[in-house]
Amino acid sequence: MANLTTQKGGEDDREDDLGEEPDKEEVEEEAWTYGDEGVSLVIRQLMYALRYIGVGDVDEVQFFYYFIESERDPAFDPLMLWNTGGPGCSGFSAMAFEIGPFTFDVDAYGGGLPSLKPNPNSWTKVASMIFIDAPVGTGFSYSTTTEGFNTSDTKSASQIYTFLRKWLLTHPKFLGSEVYIGGDSYSGLIVPILVTNVLEGIQAGLEPHIDIQGYVLGNPVTDSYIDDNSRIPYVHRVSLISDAYYEAAKLYCNGDYIDIDYNNTLCVTALQNIKECLLQIKLTQILEPQCAFSSKKPQDLRWDVRSQEANTMEFLNNNKLPELRCRGTVETWSRCLKSLPTYTENINSSIAYHKNLSTTGLRALIYSGDHDISVPYVGTLEWIRSLEITVFDEWRPWYLDGQVAGYTRQYSYKASSFTFATVKGAGHTAPEYKPKQCFAMIDRWFAYYPL
Repeated sequence: MANLTTQKGGEDDREDDLGEEPDKEEVEEEAWTYGDEGVSLVIRQLMYALRYIGVGDVDEVQFFYYFIESERDPAFDPLMLWNTGGPGCSGFSAMAFEIGPFTFDVDAYGGGLPSLKPNPNSWTKVASMIFIDAPVGTGFSYSTTTEGFNTSDTKSASQIYTFLRKWLLTHPKFLGSEVYIGGDSYSGLIVPILVTNVLEGIQAGLEPHIDIQGYVLGNPVTDSYIDDNSRIPYVHRVSLISDAYYEAAKLYCNGDYIDIDYNNTLCVTALQNIKECLLQIKLTQILEPQCAFSSKKPQDLRWDVRSQEANTMEFLNNNKLPELRCRGTVETWSRCLKSLPTYTENINSSIAYHKNLSTTGLRALIYSGDHDISVPYVGTLEWIRSLEITVFDEWRPWYLDGQVAGYTRQYSYKASSFTFATVKGAGHTAPEYKPKQCFAMIDRWFAYYPL
């Protein structure tokens, strides 16, 4: 079972710049009892691994996080800071639906408060994990001032870097840990900036020293044009549109499906034909049904294995679980915000950051669920080619239990190692769909084994 830092969240529990690691509190079994709606002591403990760290001139930005030590060997295993995409998706989303130590028990659900169960494929089995609610305004993170909510891609990356430095100062036993930074989806723009900030801090001699080893990105938003423009070649590859529709679009739009001349009626018509073919296709997992469930506050709270929004909100907003509420900070928790009105998306492409990072000796793992239209692997391969790094292990299948789990290609450049992998059958958040395969992937990669 994981060793967990038991830190109750709340405005009065902020960590100081140079504070010591907080003492672990004793957890009494009766404190976790909630009658028939209770979850096990083991699962309850996981929910106590949380706290706030303030950043800004007067710590006005309060970042909420969940922290779980490695179940194997926290003193030896790497430390990973995970940034969920969005922007505006809580770290709880990745923790409960993708790579964290528990999941919702779908089979046991019969109404009422959803229950949890251990995740046998949790990445916390091989790494200590910090799941942060970022940018400010996400999840339980908040600002004590109106101005503090104003942020952007670059500012958020800078704030998360400050968060990481403060976190390490208050958790000194991890100062010697190898550090990786990970994320998925929109974090494909943030993580390369954040890693760059860490390297610049090392060069400037800032304390604490961070032993950064590399970064991990899943189905990453990287370049707005390449990502979006690759969708039509992708849907043709997977037979969602006909050869005729694809050839017409390629011919009449000159391969540009984003910057459209609306006076070009042949191009507009070709794209409209394709759009109609995709109207009832789920963009994040093409094999799953397109659900009408889209509201952030739905009236129907029925459980659906993929439409888990209502159940998650009910769980974290439930007054019967007061330890999960950060009273006085955030009134209503949301898994993912539809918009952050005070957030400025000021980075259209992170390719230049990847290019620079490829010369630093760091390791990178980029993985893509191969059934995702929203950020297709086709576009990811295109921007990787633009880095002009050397292929040293050509495209080949990788296996789990004797079966093809996906395909991989490895690159190298100036002592840097760059691994790309598809996850066969997975969607946009690959570990949500193929948890066993994704765990095998990260376990091998952390251990420097080929996939």
